[in-house]
Amino acid sequence: MSENVLTIENATMQFGGVVAVDNLNLKVDKDQIVSLIGPNGAGKTTAFNVVTGVYAPTNGAVWFEGRKIIENTPHGKMKKLYKGQNASKYSHMIAPTPDKITQMGIARTFQNIRLWKSQTVFENVLIAKHCRRSTNLLSATFRLNADEEKRQREECENLLHVLGLEDVRNELATGLPYGLQRRVEIARALATEPKLLLLDEPAAGMNPQETEELTAFIDRIRTDFRLTVFMIEHHMDLVMDISDRVYVLDFGRLIAEGTPAEVQNDPRVIDAYLGVDEDA
Repeated sequence: MSENVLTIENATMQFGGVVAVDNLNLKVDKDQIVSLIGPNGAGKTTAFNVVTGVYAPTNGAVWFEGRKIIENTPHGKMKKLYKGQNASKYSHMIAPTPDKITQMGIARTFQNIRLWKSQTVFENVLIAKHCRRSTNLLSATFRLNADEEKRQREECENLLHVLGLEDVRNELATGLPYGLQRRVEIARALATEPKLLLLDEPAAGMNPQETEELTAFIDRIRTDFRLTVFMIEHHMDLVMDISDRVYVLDFGRLIAEGTPAEVQNDPRVIDAYLGVDEDA
C-alpha cells in the first residue's frame, strides 16, 4: 500500500470575488512524481502557493505525512463573499509561514528563477542550509557554531558534486546558461533536505535538448535523494515520460486525474488543454 506524503483537501483559494482554486482534492504518494497540468491561469501555481504557505487557503486543509499542517475557513468579509464549497466543514486556522513549511520538509522552486544575483553557485546553495542550523545569534557571534558550519559547507560541496555543478561552484549563479540556473535552483531546494520537492514549471524557457536533459535529471534526483516530487509543467513530453500520476486543472477545478496514459486520452483534457494548438 502506498504511503501518502501530501494531501490537499477541499482547498479553495478566493481573491475577492474570483475563485482561483475551487475545492481541490489531490494526493501525492511517497517516492512518486506527480504532475499538475492545465492551461495558463488554471490555478496551478496558486495551489503550490497554498501548500508552501505563501497563501492561507480561503477554505480547506493540507496534510503532510499524516499531519494537518494548514487549515482555514471563510471568515470576516469572506463569509459573505465566499463562492466555494464546504464552507462549514473547517473551523480552525493553521497558517504556517513559508520558512516553517520548509523546515517541515517541503521545498520548492519557482516558475521564474529566483537566484541571488550577487552570489556564487556555492553561496546560493549554502544560504539555503540556514534553515537547518541549530545555532543562535550568541553562538554565531562567538564562533561556537564552527563545527556545524564546516559540516554544512561539506554537505554543499558534496551536493554540487553529485549534481554535476562543482565546475561552476565559483561562478555567479545568474551568469550561467539558463539550463544550469535551473539546476542550481533545484540544488538550493535540495540543500534544505526536503522530503517533498515542488517544481514550478522547471522546463520553462528551455529548448528540446535542455528539456530532455532536465527530464533525466529530475528522475535521477528522485531516485538518488529518495524524494517525492510534485511538479507543475507545460512540456507534455516531460510530464508523460516521468510522471506516475497526473492531475489536470481548468479554471481552478480538477477535471481529470490518473496515469499519464489515462489523462492523455481523456476527452475533457483534450478539449481543455492537450488539444489546443499552442501556435493559435
